[in-house]
Amino acid sequence: MNGFSAEGLDKVGEVLGAYAERGEVAGAVAAIYRHGRLVRVETAGVADRATGRPMRRDTLFRIASMTKPITTVAALTLVDEGRLGLDDPVERWLPELADRVVLRDLYGALDDVVPAERPITVEDLLTYRLGLGWGRSGLAPRLFALTADPIASAIGVANAERLTPDEWLRAVGELPLIAQPGTVWRYHTASDILGILISRVTGQPLETALRERVLEPLGMTDTGFTVPESKRDRLSVLYGPDGSELDRPETTAWGEEPLFPSGGAGLVSTVEDYARFARMLLGGGELDGVRILRPETAAALAADHLTPEQHAAAPFNPPLGQHLWADQGFGYGVKMQTTPGIPSVGTLSWPGGLGTAWYADPEKDLVALLFVQSANIIIAAEWRSPLGDDFLHGVYGALED
Repeated sequence: MNGFSAEGLDKVGEVLGAYAERGEVAGAVAAIYRHGRLVRVETAGVADRATGRPMRRDTLFRIASMTKPITTVAALTLVDEGRLGLDDPVERWLPELADRVVLRDLYGALDDVVPAERPITVEDLLTYRLGLGWGRSGLAPRLFALTADPIASAIGVANAERLTPDEWLRAVGELPLIAQPGTVWRYHTASDILGILISRVTGQPLETALRERVLEPLGMTDTGFTVPESKRDRLSVLYGPDGSELDRPETTAWGEEPLFPSGGAGLVSTVEDYARFARMLLGGGELDGVRILRPETAAALAADHLTPEQHAAAPFNPPLGQHLWADQGFGYGVKMQTTPGIPSVGTLSWPGGLGTAWYADPEKDLVALLFVQSANIIIAAEWRSPLGDDFLHGVYGALED
C-alpha cells in the first residue's frame, strides 16, 4: 500500500474513532496520500450531533487560516507573470499603505512614532513581516476587531466591524506599524491585505481570481467563500470548545457572499479538495500535468525566510506559541519543519483554527490531512489537543519504508 502497513493505517482510523466516541470531537475526516496516490480516507463520528448525520469523505469544513496558503499561491502566480515583483512597494496598488509610521514601542502611545525606513513590499506581505498583525502589540485588540465575517461571527468577535475591502484597508492604513517593515513576524493581517492586492492587480473579485488561478486548474470544485444551497447538506456543524454550536448549515454565515472575502480565513473546502492543493506544492508547483507555479517560485515558497532574531522572538502573548519557531520556519504563507522528527524536515503545513490541518512531506513523498469541526482546537498554529500528535504519529508509524 505505497509503503504503508494496512494494520498501521487501521490503527489511525481507530484512533480517530475513539476521539469521536469519547465526545472529544464530533467527527473527523482524514486522508493520506503517498507517491501521488490516495492511500486511505477515514471518516469518524458525525457532522451534526443534533441529527446524527454521519461524517463523509466529502463533508465541507470551514478551513479558516488554511485559506492563507491558497491566497499566497494566487499572489505568486502574479509574480510568475511579472505583474508583481517581490520587491515592489505595495503602495503602488494600495495607496492606503503609503507613508507609514512606526511605533517607538509595541505598547506605546499611537502618536509616539517614527517614519518607516522603507515601504512595505510584496514579499513583506508573503512572509507576514509588513510590521502589522495579530500578536504581541498594543494594536492587537483593534486588529482583532477588524476580523472579517463570516469568520468573525463564527468565533464571536463581539465588536467586529462590517466593512468592505476598501473600507477595511482604509482602517488598517490609519494605524501605525508596530515595527519597521521586514523586522518582525505577525499573524493574519498580511493575508487579508494580500487578498485585496490580488483583487486590485487583477481587477477581479478575490474569489474569481482564486478560482481562475488556483481552484479551477487544480479541480478544487468544492472550495469557495460560500456554500450554495445545493451543498448545505454536506456542511459540518461548527462547535465551540464547550460543545456549543457556532454555525450550522441551515443558518450558516457562509450561505451568502461575504462583504469582505477574507484572504486570510474565509474559505470552505473538503479534505480531498485541499489535498490537491497540498499535492501541487509537494510537486514543486505542478499537479497532474497542470503547472500553477514555476519550480523556482514553489521552492521560494517552501524556504525559511525568518532571520535568527525572528526565530527567537515569540510572536504571541504567553502561553500561545512561545516556541513556534524553535523547530519551524516560515516561507510564503506556510511553515516548514526545520528539525528532524515527525513530520520530516521540510514538511510544509499551516492549520486552520476551526480544526483543520494538512502536511506535505517531500522527504516521504507524503500528504496527510485531518479535518475536524472544532473551534480553538488549534491555536497559534499548535494543536491544543493530543489528537493532532496522535494522528501524525499514527500516520508515520504506519510507514514501512
